[in-house]
Amino acid sequence: MMDATRSRLSFTGESIAVAALLLATIVVGALVVREFRLAPRALSTTEVAPSAPPSVPADAVSVPSLALGPAIQIKVGERLADAVAQLEGSVTLVSTSVERGPLGPREIRNYVLQGTKFTLVAEPFERRGDSRIASIYLQ
Repeated sequence: MMDATRSRLSFTGESIAVAALLLATIVVGALVVREFRLAPRALSTTEVAPSAPPSVPADAVSVPSLALGPAIQIKVGERLADAVAQLEGSVTLVSTSVERGPLGPREIRNYVLQGTKFTLVAEPFERRGDSRIASIYLQ
């Protein structure tokens, strides 16, 4: 009779080390992917209280320029200081809020002129640059 030889599954120290290294690589890779997909809470800061209403209303429409008469014309890209100088005395400033933008402070200014509501959003276009009108919204 022929004796059947059975092969036994045996692990050497080297194969256990390779398996452990592979498992550790998979775990670290999964953690890295999770961190890329989810923003850490410590880095996501907002300076506006969460219960505060949004500064730009949901029904507002973005426009490239705003003409409030022959003397007042504001365009996207214009310096904020120049735009505010044009608006002084002729419109009513309703509210101002400042948020943190990617290149510096983002200022959101809400105005009213004879029932017409509009919002100017200003932020620097480059690091350490002047604040410029980034967008204009009409209601």
